[in-house]
Amino acid sequence: MEIDNIVEFKSSPEIKAKLSLYGIAKTFAEGDIILKENAYINSIPIVISGSIRVMRTDEDGRELLLYYIESGESCIMSFLGGLHQDTSKIKAIAEEKTEILFIPIERVTELIKEYPEWLKYIFRLYHKRFEELLEVVNEVAFKKMDERILNFIKKKVELTKNNELHLTHEQIAQELGTARVVVSRLLKQMEDEGLIVLGRNKIELM
Repeated sequence: MEIDNIVEFKSSPEIKAKLSLYGIAKTFAEGDIILKENAYINSIPIVISGSIRVMRTDEDGRELLLYYIESGESCIMSFLGGLHQDTSKIKAIAEEKTEILFIPIERVTELIKEYPEWLKYIFRLYHKRFEELLEVVNEVAFKKMDERILNFIKKKVELTKNNELHLTHEQIAQELGTARVVVSRLLKQMEDEGLIVLGRNKIELM
């Protein structure tokens, strides 16, 4: 499995060799659950290609999108949970066909001790995830639902590099933790304003 797209490690053939040696490669189809909530974490994932959607579920079963893990990145929640022998607090789902290299937790600790760039990689991820979670809090607390939906669509377009998204209103509602009828009404309003074009299970950002 190729790991050259992990920028931090391009200058370190030693750590790339260790990751390839220790890692277990797996491929997931779109929609596959990679990690369930409350599951014990035995390894941390590094996304080689594709992307992962990270969700949080409340007591009533409502879900909320926290962030995406893209190519070259890992899940800081898995790092922390695995290192502290804790269970997962999130659910991770393949956003598309995704290749992942799983590094066993005991090897993660070894790499931290041996390679400063590995620790730097973890801190970079922590910083990025922290900012993304702050943005989620900011959106939920201060932004109207139409702004949240538009930002969600823009993020999906950025992730897929395609202005035309194949999404149902129900999918958007689930990821934003709201009702489908609210999403449908606001999407129609956005279409009337010329921001998007709606089709059958399709949304095009203008």
